[in-house]
Amino acid sequence: MSKLNIIDQGAGHFVVDGDLTFSTIDKQTVKSFSFLKTAKEITIDLSRVSCTDSAGLALMIEWIKYTRHNKTQLSFKNIPEQLLTLAKLSGLDKTSHFTIQTD
Repeated sequence: MSKLNIIDQGAGHFVVDGDLTFSTIDKQTVKSFSFLKTAKEITIDLSRVSCTDSAGLALMIEWIKYTRHNKTQLSFKNIPEQLLTLAKLSGLDKTSHFTIQTD
């Protein structure tokens, strides 16, 4: 299990490093959305996510809701295949947030 870290790359770009799983996402992670207020356009790179499950998808959905409420544009890139599969099963693959975007 790799601890979840959100690394600020500057200018609204962030990298998620570690696992996006039930065991790594805690109440503090869910409450710490302040990084989503740092710019009007936020990009979250998921290329360094090593393992994920439905909790990772749930967290991404919460990020989407939060940024919509705060009128911030959010995009994800390098979404792991596991998350894309979960998004497809949930019907979320049709949204612009889950389109395949890589470097």
